[in-house]
Amino acid sequence: MQPAIRRLLLLGAAAALAIPAIAQVQNATTPTPAPAPAPTPQPVRPEPTQAQPADGNDVGVEVQPADEVAYRPPPPPIEYPSFARRDPFTAGALDPARTAIGSDAWGQANGAFLSSLMRRMDTPIASRWAHIALRDALLAKAHAPAGVNPVDWAAERAWLLLRMGEADAARMVVASVDTDRFTPKMVQVAVQAALATSDPLALCPLLDGMRKAEARVVPLVQAICAGLNGEAASASAQIESARRRGTIGGIDLALAQKAVGATADTGTAATIEWEPVESLTAWRYGLSTATAMSPPKKLLESASPQLRAWYARAPFIPFQDRLDSARIAAGLGVLSSQALVDFYSAIYDATDPNDLGGTDSWQLRLAFAGRDQETRLAAMRRFWSEGDGRLQHEAARAAVARAAARIEPSKDLQADAPELIASMLTAGLDQQAARWANAIRQMDDEPADRAWAMLALGTPEGSSLDLSVGRVNAFIGRDKSEGKRRSAFLVAGLVGLGRIDAAAASRLNRRYSLHIERVTQWSQMLDAAARRHQGGSVLVLAGTGLQTPKFESLPPAHLFHIVMALRNTGQEFAARMIAAEALSRT
Repeated sequence: MQPAIRRLLLLGAAAALAIPAIAQVQNATTPTPAPAPAPTPQPVRPEPTQAQPADGNDVGVEVQPADEVAYRPPPPPIEYPSFARRDPFTAGALDPARTAIGSDAWGQANGAFLSSLMRRMDTPIASRWAHIALRDALLAKAHAPAGVNPVDWAAERAWLLLRMGEADAARMVVASVDTDRFTPKMVQVAVQAALATSDPLALCPLLDGMRKAEARVVPLVQAICAGLNGEAASASAQIESARRRGTIGGIDLALAQKAVGATADTGTAATIEWEPVESLTAWRYGLSTATAMSPPKKLLESASPQLRAWYARAPFIPFQDRLDSARIAAGLGVLSSQALVDFYSAIYDATDPNDLGGTDSWQLRLAFAGRDQETRLAAMRRFWSEGDGRLQHEAARAAVARAAARIEPSKDLQADAPELIASMLTAGLDQQAARWANAIRQMDDEPADRAWAMLALGTPEGSSLDLSVGRVNAFIGRDKSEGKRRSAFLVAGLVGLGRIDAAAASRLNRRYSLHIERVTQWSQMLDAAARRHQGGSVLVLAGTGLQTPKFESLPPAHLFHIVMALRNTGQEFAARMIAAEALSRT
């Protein structure tokens, strides 16, 4: 890589050393909530918002201002021409007219309330398909709701996307707001997005905002920017000033020195000692991956799934090193089925032909292009059996989804049929999965029940499936899951999709004690948002109802209200996929 390009890519990575809350992503499952300082006045139709207290979390490194001799006044700000101005009320990257939520996604919902829900949401959520639908809603250029500063609203959306593992999506939301309109909250989230995408270059335009919101960290950003401008002496002086003051130590200082050395010829080298490090903060992650250095395996394995999803798309790390993280990202919903296949393809192309045999990339190739159907099925079985944990298994299904769609339905494949159908639905291939409707009628009870339940929920209207109450009763009678949870999910999904009537569902609920009738304050808010056709609000509320790492912990009543609300707001595809996913993952 040419030195000039490398310098651009490395710019500003050290800026997160002392940023409260957003710079701290430990190995806990849920990152610290984003701070919400009081918004600055907005030039475009600002609306009042309640200031939120900032959390006092940081990475444990306090940075003081560098010596005045090292400071150089910044260049004058760039003025935006009027034709280039973007409306902060419609910040985003997706055309809402092309998404299921529509242009009025939030309606008359209270923006401050929705912001609070998003800020407090525990991630990751149980459903991969709910993750995908929520991500698209947060990315949409739908008009901001009332009662919230539009730039802070964009910042809250970006912060939730980051906590979902959606680093690139968060960066797109941040990039859709003009930088001279950034509020302190948006500055903080923008710094985090830069670290999550291994792109510290994005911090230089934020210097003015950081002087107001994060003054302590400015000297480090200035040092990196000075290095980019070829001012090696100034960069070194600011780093040495921080060293003398004793505000930086250990690996944090070494990584900062490495970043500065990469942007300018300072004549110094940094030795990175990971051994004493016990946690992988966002700053350590962003700075190391920005300098093409992968954190140690033990730190990655103990990191949250969201950070692993960030790592899956780190541009300077070899594909093979990122494969395990890519599987986690696919299991979460960050990577699509096709994106995961492309990932394996890149590894396949980079592998010596003599070393391909037995690799996952080779097995995936066999799943698609084996000489006969049995060879393809054998490769798929190996994929399904590998991987540790629910996310890895869901990723295996996603990887072979299109290969599974090429298998001709047959009752002789009853042992493989449930996994083949689950794989297809993982990628949203509902039409291809529906082709199995006739074959499963001829299968034995257990595989037929598993396959039929997923198709009953996941296929479009008009399929030839038997959805009678008698068929549902037969499924429930043979269900051996704990507390008949699979039966409860089936009935909840069917009534939520309108495929059995409420009276029949009520009788089944009472007879088998399925507990799908529960009404809570959350379900009332979700139902009300659906009645008002607020597709985006429904998805945020659905996310709050799915705050559990696995479907086994999800109350069946939650699935019923989520599926019904999505269907009533025109999001039937997402409703069907979430309902079928509940059956495939329990």
